[in-house]
This record gives sequence, C-alpha cells and structure tokens, in this order.
Amino acid sequence: MEMAVFSSLFKNRALSRKSIKESENRNLTHCDVNIPYLIKKIDAQDKEMEKFLFTLGCYEGERITVISILADNYIINVKDARYSIDKELAQGILI
Repeated sequence: MEMAVFSSLFKNRALSRKSIKESENRNLTHCDVNIPYLIKKIDAQDKEMEKFLFTLGCYEGERITVISILADNYIINVKDARYSIDKELAQGILI
C-alpha cells in the first residue's frame, strides 16, 4: 500500500516538471495564450532580427509565454520581462 502512495506522488511530481508545453515545429504565432513553451530554435529572416531577439532573451532552450495577442502584436514574457513584438518576429521563434 505504501508503494502505491509513493508511486502516485512520484507521478504527480513528474507531471509538474512537464508543465512546459511541447509542440511540433511550430512558431510563436501558433501557440496558446498563457502557456509556457520552450524555444526550440530562432529562425529569423536576417541576422539583425536574430540579434534583436537574442537581446530580448529569446534563444534556444529559454522559456517563453505569450501573454496576449492584439492585432499583429504579441505581448511575450521572457526571463520575467514583458515585450511587444510584431508578427514577423513571432514567426521567427520556433517552439
């Protein structure tokens, strides 16, 4: 009986670690609001866009959350900071 309790506690802990949603090679424009994702890759159109996203803290392995979408502007949360990016930049962030 104790083993069953221990097993269920371990499962709950493992599920809480996987609170970051994983997806199949989608960009940020296809994500759900208020759900954290891991950035898999930055695939911007040019090097300047990649440098700009890097200065915001958007790089591979970092956690990102879309707070809201207003027209073609995406309010994102990266490293406990909020930024507004346009749709073109959001398409360069693969999750």
